[in-house]
Amino acid sequence: MASLDEEIRLDEEENKRELAFIRTQLPSEVKSYYSDQDILYMMDQIVDYYYTSGILESNEDEVDIDLEVVAEYVCKKAKENGFSSSFKPEEVFFIVQADLDFQEQNL
Repeated sequence: MASLDEEIRLDEEENKRELAFIRTQLPSEVKSYYSDQDILYMMDQIVDYYYTSGILESNEDEVDIDLEVVAEYVCKKAKENGFSSSFKPEEVFFIVQADLDFQEQNL
């Protein structure tokens, strides 16, 4: 079993790979608007959405995820948490989509 420090290190490496993947998928205007810190925050909120929405507990073989709803959730949480009030759902949508693509490729 890996130590806690090792698990944290592996998680950070995975986040870096995912961030790099997301950056390659984004339209240039979205890529330049959001910092790495912004995208990492969004990645955390996307995971939070999946946990709180019950999607992860589904017994279905395929689950339909409404990316627009996830993008709106991320923007709402960013505003509520005082992280940012400038996130736009129509731009965050691309990050949510790239995040899902990364997850599907790494199952």
